[in-house]
Amino acid sequence: MNAMIPGADPALAEVATAVFGAQPADAPCRAGAFDDALWTRLTGLGVGDLIGEEGGTWFDAAEILSRAATEGVRAPIAEHALIARTLIAEPADARLRTVAFADADGVARGVPWGRDAERIVVVWPAGDGHLVADADASRYRIVERTANVLGEPRDTVAFDVSASRAAGLDAVGLDAAGLERARSAAALTRAVQTCAALDAALALSVEHAGARTQFGRPLARFQAVQHLLADIAAHCALARSATEAALAEAVRTDWGSERLPLLVAVARSCVGHSASSVVRGAHQVHGAIGTTREHSLHRFTRAALVWRGEYGSVAHWDRVVGDAAAAAGPDGLWHLVVG
Repeated sequence: MNAMIPGADPALAEVATAVFGAQPADAPCRAGAFDDALWTRLTGLGVGDLIGEEGGTWFDAAEILSRAATEGVRAPIAEHALIARTLIAEPADARLRTVAFADADGVARGVPWGRDAERIVVVWPAGDGHLVADADASRYRIVERTANVLGEPRDTVAFDVSASRAAGLDAVGLDAAGLERARSAAALTRAVQTCAALDAALALSVEHAGARTQFGRPLARFQAVQHLLADIAAHCALARSATEAALAEAVRTDWGSERLPLLVAVARSCVGHSASSVVRGAHQVHGAIGTTREHSLHRFTRAALVWRGEYGSVAHWDRVVGDAAAAAGPDGLWHLVVG
């Protein structure tokens, strides 16, 4: 079992594990498709109210995301319950939502679960700022249905954001702080999910090394394998600690900290680079069996490699961290690191 997110409710974590773990091996959610039965159950359990006055905290939400990822369950929890709520505080109904960051022409690419959503919270640049709207299906069209390598829908969606139609979307202004909050929340949810996938790969590697024998003794008794497992564990710990530091700052300041964008960038950079090392090491530990579809390792290693690149590539987050360090200069670098 993965370590819990500090501050999360243990009882809620147990419920999440029971719900996600009960999904059959051939359930749609495990193949990356939208699972109506699972979503109906999650809605009944209050998945739309993970945060806010009537719900829990971001710590609880992060733990639920982690449990879903650990069980290999794919569902639009982050988009519906977390990212959308940073843009529209109180949805008028419980219909399934996702989030789209569109360009000035109203085209958004890689929209998670776009084809399955009943409404899409769309953000687009307008004038010197941005607008946001909670659009129903009559206000957009799916231009192209695509998916990531996990099978999760990542669609191209077009919205009519012309001046004559924007009013019909009931669009409202979104200031720079609100936009930064939404982007940070989106980036951090993927960091949480990736960390959980890496932890699952570590757990499988430790289990395999202890059970598999070679030359009459377990793989875990070989020093080279021990070093490999230690390296995997260290990278998992680095990714998780950086992510939890950013999450703690977000909760402490209600996403209002000036340092938060940098902490999110650091977390995403650490998670991205750690994913490379963990995935490589986990497959080395498993050997040939770890490359087969029948083994469950790929469910987590592929997820880690996909999620680390969503809502910003590793190169993007590296540039953000590098630019911050360069701007701080020699005299300000230490303060930048310690806060």
